[in-house]
Amino acid sequence: MQIKLLPDQLISQIAAGEVVERPASALKELLENSVDAGSTQIQVALIQGGTKLLKVTDNGHGIAKDELELALTRHATSKIQSLDDLEQVGSLGFRGEALASIASISRTVLTSRQQAASHAWQISAEGTQGQPVSPAALDAGTIVEVHDLYFNTPARRKFLKTENTEFGHCEDAFTRIALSRAQIGFLLQHNGKAIMRLAASTPQQRISDVLGSEFAAQSVWLDEQSSGLRLWGMTASPTYQRHSRDTQYVFVNGRFVRDKLIAHAIKQAYQDVLHGDKHPAFVLFLELEPSLVDVNVHPAKTEVRFRESQAVHRFIFHSLHKALGKTSAEIQASQPVQAPFNPFTPGLSMPRQQVEMPLQSRSVFDGGYRADNVANQGEAIAQQFYGQLYGDLKATDISALGNPQPTHAAEDYLNPISLSEAVLVPEPAPEPQQYPLGFALGQLHGIYILAQNAQGMVVVDMHAAHERIMYERLKNALSEQAIATQPLLIPMSFYAEKVEVATLQSLQGSDTLQQLGFDMATLSPTTIAIRAVPTMLQDADVVSLARAVLRDLHEYGASRVLLERQNEVLGTMACHAAVRANRQLSTTEMNALLRDMEATERSGQCNHGRPTWFQVSLNDLDKMFMRGQ
Repeated sequence: MQIKLLPDQLISQIAAGEVVERPASALKELLENSVDAGSTQIQVALIQGGTKLLKVTDNGHGIAKDELELALTRHATSKIQSLDDLEQVGSLGFRGEALASIASISRTVLTSRQQAASHAWQISAEGTQGQPVSPAALDAGTIVEVHDLYFNTPARRKFLKTENTEFGHCEDAFTRIALSRAQIGFLLQHNGKAIMRLAASTPQQRISDVLGSEFAAQSVWLDEQSSGLRLWGMTASPTYQRHSRDTQYVFVNGRFVRDKLIAHAIKQAYQDVLHGDKHPAFVLFLELEPSLVDVNVHPAKTEVRFRESQAVHRFIFHSLHKALGKTSAEIQASQPVQAPFNPFTPGLSMPRQQVEMPLQSRSVFDGGYRADNVANQGEAIAQQFYGQLYGDLKATDISALGNPQPTHAAEDYLNPISLSEAVLVPEPAPEPQQYPLGFALGQLHGIYILAQNAQGMVVVDMHAAHERIMYERLKNALSEQAIATQPLLIPMSFYAEKVEVATLQSLQGSDTLQQLGFDMATLSPTTIAIRAVPTMLQDADVVSLARAVLRDLHEYGASRVLLERQNEVLGTMACHAAVRANRQLSTTEMNALLRDMEATERSGQCNHGRPTWFQVSLNDLDKMFMRGQ
């Protein structure tokens, strides 16, 4: 075969194949040009998913008459002039291929006018056949009309999907640009119908407008800076989990990207709080010096390469890890948008040292720490609490609270129940703000704790909550090499399967079990003795706990457990140690669990990502019962 130069038209069509995969690709390029032009208003009109017509109108600074023809030429751009410019790209577009590639496979009309120009100018192109520049009518700005995409490459047109599918891709491209530029107003139309209208606003409001107020209400606002890096935006509570990655947006210096390093850092930050195969939701903006990131990696500019990739990974991970551990008070203070009525709002996690503990730091659920150890202290706290609720009462009056004196006006109760027949409960005084989860009122079916706080009612899954508490304590103890061991007064033996005995024998000479707080030995080919367990887990079913740990050690391997898989093993241990359903708890024990939740990071979700508590506000209850309507 003889080597020949390719014709210019074929070169342009090859480039178009890289840049313009479908109408959404062309829309993305045109929107980026409008943003780079300093526009404050951008309008998009599509017909038949963008295949028949794709029109972008902006009020940017426009293109001069003498440069219109050059704008449709390959590798012509005003955004970079040298290699130094390329290494510090601050604009979205920079290659100078978009308009030329789009024009080579469509019928394109480019109309533009600069502020100082007397009138607008227009140039048309059909494939690679350009027309002379001619006068036109237009206010300041630019209009790009792309008609009949792929009209001269029918083979490529056959790969396009249905109109709805192509429009869906166009809407995604529009959404990404709209999220990245809250200061710009946007309008999206399809087949003459307005689909999305966005006024210029704040980033928080733009995210709420695009992704919905429910997402905004269940998200944490973060803004972290360190060593020239800044990460800001919204990341959703783990309870707002998705079956797909359709609500994941990452922008690097305002450019939407799909980066494996960033995705891995985010996944690591969510690893302990997501349920099953669900996915987190977030809108995150990473800002850094342009010279520290290479955006010239992919023709579609959706991939980047960082000069200091490990530093970026650590920064993103720690920023999200910190944001997901905020207290409920901090979340409410940073929450800019209120959601519509939703009677059940899942709780978020709260870090340590944020809550003043009314009980000692160790819970009544800790190993070696019984309810009778805190009975006197718990009674005093209960008296103080009920005193706040019902006035200055003596200890002997607490038992009589089930039938207090009426304090409500008669008109507050429905007929035909008379005041003498109704059980009237006085209205409580406001709860102390330092206790976000309030105080326990009772148990529901031995599974849930009902509590009252300043906002209304709190419902807690006691097993899930206690599981998270134990898990976080085990993690902290293991990281400090301080998992305390409790020798059993009488070693407990159990019948073991062959794989369990083999796993234990393979651990001889290793300190893996000791670091996890266990001491086990084989008594016979079918018997294992448990001599010691972690102190905080001594109240668990010791045999079931030992079996579970040996099963994890067999599955993951002893060499990986304390490095890569320690969280899975600790999660198993915490699950077996957590208080079980149908266990009746005293008021003191329930309040102790609430205080521990307030002092534990990520306590809004259990180890498996399920929510541990929900808030039902008084306003929500009033709406449910139609009070005041």
